[in-house]
Amino acid sequence: MPQTVNAVRIHEHGGPEVLRWEQVEVGDPGPGEVLLRHTAIGLNFIEIYQRSGLYKVQLPIVLGQEGAGVIEAIGAGVTGYKVGERVGYAGYSAGAYSEKRLFPAERLVKIPDAISDEVAAAVLLGGMTTRYLLRETYVVKPGDTVLFHAAVGGVGLIATQWLKALGAIVIGTVSTKEKAELAKQNGCDHVLLYSDGDIAAKVREITGGKGVPVVYDSVGKDTWEASINSVAQRGMMVSFGNASGAVPAIEPLLLSQKGSLFLTRPTLGHYVSTPEALQANAAELFSVIASGKVKPHIGQRYALKDVAQAQIDLASRKTVGSTVLIP
Repeated sequence: MPQTVNAVRIHEHGGPEVLRWEQVEVGDPGPGEVLLRHTAIGLNFIEIYQRSGLYKVQLPIVLGQEGAGVIEAIGAGVTGYKVGERVGYAGYSAGAYSEKRLFPAERLVKIPDAISDEVAAAVLLGGMTTRYLLRETYVVKPGDTVLFHAAVGGVGLIATQWLKALGAIVIGTVSTKEKAELAKQNGCDHVLLYSDGDIAAKVREITGGKGVPVVYDSVGKDTWEASINSVAQRGMMVSFGNASGAVPAIEPLLLSQKGSLFLTRPTLGHYVSTPEALQANAAELFSVIASGKVKPHIGQRYALKDVAQAQIDLASRKTVGSTVLIP
């Protein structure tokens, strides 16, 4: 029987004011689906992009890319899961800003006993993103010097710890001196403030003029010049977000002029496009957390109905680490 639950939905693109706390109907799970009751939901920048219209979505829509909870019902043909089991997901489709939702079983991952629902909801999207960035997009090797922007964001705090565990020398960028201290505590060997001026010149100084073999940049417009100018010859520029706005259009010749660089704009969906890839990615993430090499940092919690304020705080760089929404 369909049931009515609370959710946050948008009917038009715009500012935080378009986020509406309202009731929606959730039906019974169909073939291959489960009914999931959320216990924790992750907050991510992609939801701001979708709300604002930077990323086009079909309206109306319940936003949210990441969640954890308990299976309440199982549809026909679902194997490997049972009612009452703790599961999580990230990055497959919107709909997490809700008390309950239907979700395809083949896109779920089981949450290990050692990991709480809040941690799973906080790290699945950022953690699996980190995993593909460091282990597939560019395979970080011991001794590599890496520039990672937004070092104390939801992805940043996971990535800097993981980079350190891989034996990298980590240069992180942050917006305040307080965040700089947190970055140092979480794997950064060098921390640069955006307000200090020429980031690329400082990176070149740290690396003896060579630059770094890889830059990971989720900030976008504001850091593009610093990033591209920090990459060593034949190095890789990894642009995986637009927190400050979209990067400018470039001519391919620029990559030649800057040192025969590689430029990529990856997204998680292409790295977990099969159930097998999804399970492998999540398993490695949960393993590195269980080992203690990466310690998740939940910097703030909000009630789901207060997600507008949570998005405002995220966009204005007031948040640290991951943010969790509680239904």
